[in-house]
Amino acid sequence: MLGVHFAITPEQECSLLAADDADDSDTVAALVEDLEESWSEGDLKVDTDKAWDAIHRCLTDGTLEPDAGEFPLSFAILGGRHLYDDYYVVYVSADEAREVATALRGVDRTWLRGRFDDIDESDYDGAGDDGDFEYTWEGFVDVRAFYDRAVAVGRAVLFTAT
Repeated sequence: MLGVHFAITPEQECSLLAADDADDSDTVAALVEDLEESWSEGDLKVDTDKAWDAIHRCLTDGTLEPDAGEFPLSFAILGGRHLYDDYYVVYVSADEAREVATALRGVDRTWLRGRFDDIDESDYDGAGDDGDFEYTWEGFVDVRAFYDRAVAVGRAVLFTAT
């Protein structure tokens, strides 16, 4: 699964939340597909490829559980409001994104490496080696910078992994 974060517009946010409130998964899927295909706002999107998996594990309790860990770090990837059941579509409000951005600024390379080294290899598909950590660290740095950009323009965040 490839992960992508989007700093969504207020209009996109309203449409997605209305579809979720109506329990209309077909509309949520169509909105996400349109978002992914037509995104044109450059740095208000970040691709984490497959690094999102290890990043989430490092920021929570080492598992891939969406409810793992504690807010606000747990909301950086899989925490938040899940809008779709067939794959990850996770919404984080602008207020929550602000708290996530602040928390991510406190994470340094040493801390993340310690958490990475604690991941249970039997439950993780990555290599778990130095190269995998570098890939995870680069993805984390990109996510941290993305949250800062999203917060600077007051946007909510949508994470998808398909």
